[in-house]
Amino acid sequence: MKILTVSDVVDRKLYNVAFRENFQDIDLILSCGDLPFYYLDFLLTSLNVPLYYVFGNHHTKPMITNGGELVHQPDGAVNLDMRIVEYRGLLIGGLEGCMLYNYGPKQYTERQMRRKIRRMWFALWLNKQFKGRYLDILITHAPPTGIHDEPDPCHRGFDSFRRFIERYRPRYFIHGHTHRYGREKAWQTDYQDTTVINTAGYHVLEIP
Repeated sequence: MKILTVSDVVDRKLYNVAFRENFQDIDLILSCGDLPFYYLDFLLTSLNVPLYYVFGNHHTKPMITNGGELVHQPDGAVNLDMRIVEYRGLLIGGLEGCMLYNYGPKQYTERQMRRKIRRMWFALWLNKQFKGRYLDILITHAPPTGIHDEPDPCHRGFDSFRRFIERYRPRYFIHGHTHRYGREKAWQTDYQDTTVINTAGYHVLEIP
């Protein structure tokens, strides 16, 4: 399976007339936040595959379409915040937002994020009982603490995300929020049994 993961940046390699032809083998799109609805709508309608997303701390306000309609989410996409879905055998969950830094939308304290994770516990437990694993992919906006995060208040990672990895061991933890400036900046890190990917911009993930 080929999964297109996107976050934070409207990339010209995707947002152009050749996108459908160049990425026609994509099976699924995952968005980790801070992308305008028109961009996600373009990706979704171009490829006609499912798109699952979480909100970041920007682009969370309703947007007005060309026809004057007020929309609160990208049309046809599915918000995964605190949810788990199964797609072609893959168990995929999501958690929105970033660390609290100025009391804006989609910002959470560690305590609040732990509460959000606890609301997913029963679904995770059911997966373990009947699927043999808790989760295959978790998408978030912010990174885990100490992995791809930054020292400033806005871009600090969540310790609760790191603990999530340690307890539930998803195959992939995919996030955005911290932009990748320069080739020397790590964008993929293996932590225990999990591959952590910073998808700011875009990334194509191939899963056998």
